[in-house]
Amino acid sequence: MKIKTFFELLRTFTLFPPLLGILSGSACAYGSAHNLHSKFTLSLFFTLLLGSFCASLLNGASNIINQVYDFDIDKVNKPNRPLPRGEVSLKKAKNIAYLLYFFSIIPVWWITPPPYDENFMKRTFAPLEYHSTFFVFLAGMILTFIYSAPAFGRTKRSGFFANLTIALARGELLKVAGWSMVANIFIIEPWYIGFIFFLFLLGATSTKDFSDIAGDKKFGCITLPVKYGAKKSAQMISPFFVIPWLLIPLGVFIKLNDKEAILTGNPYLLVSLSIILTIWGIYTVGLILKDPNSLTETENHPSWKHMYLMMMFAQIGFALAYLLKQNS
Repeated sequence: MKIKTFFELLRTFTLFPPLLGILSGSACAYGSAHNLHSKFTLSLFFTLLLGSFCASLLNGASNIINQVYDFDIDKVNKPNRPLPRGEVSLKKAKNIAYLLYFFSIIPVWWITPPPYDENFMKRTFAPLEYHSTFFVFLAGMILTFIYSAPAFGRTKRSGFFANLTIALARGELLKVAGWSMVANIFIIEPWYIGFIFFLFLLGATSTKDFSDIAGDKKFGCITLPVKYGAKKSAQMISPFFVIPWLLIPLGVFIKLNDKEAILTGNPYLLVSLSIILTIWGIYTVGLILKDPNSLTETENHPSWKHMYLMMMFAQIGFALAYLLKQNS
């Protein structure tokens, strides 16, 4: 197989947003009130490097396994991909995916926060609760099969449940995975941040489904646009471009105790981020509702591009809101 074909299978352009998401989660943990590291060390740097690399491998494996189970659909919707073109066999693609899954999960066992990060033996035999990164990654891997593989349910065929699976993996768990590489996840803050991104993706992820209606309908993938049509689906997903960002100021102002808010980042930057993303979301909703049928006519509708840009902006915004607090 050619190197170019391998990278096409990986769909490398989709690897950056999850990578950014996991690093953003780590940055939030490092700048939070729950950071277990007294300073940024070489050990922490290599931990983040390893975790980020494994997250990218996991996302690549997920992309390949999804193409394996979407082979018939892609022959209609995306005939220029490597599998429909016949450049890679289904068996070979599946074996590559399994290999990537293996190398994305196993090394993560050795990602442990203080005080079990000093050497290889301490990392290896740390108590189970200090291996939370491993279990979060494992849950993410299982969700990729639940989404794509018929033997695991293939929620991709089931409209709302498809969105739910994606939102759990790439919204909630992605932020928690990043946080777990630096700090304890058995508190509300990482899950609250993850829930904001979960809610956003719960609706916004459907923007990619509108252009795939023909193939999805033919092969029984009942996405929201297939089930409800372009106009109603557009109305259904619109609130998810706005409502999640309103949770940011709530997290800033709601106190868990007398001193500490749910979100312990820079409150001014977090509220500013909320305002920008809310306005941006309203603008994107306008694009969606102006002509819902146009969503079905192109694979890269402006709303899809805005969804990705908003996601990346939010990831960077959260990271800065926490890191600037740390350095102030």
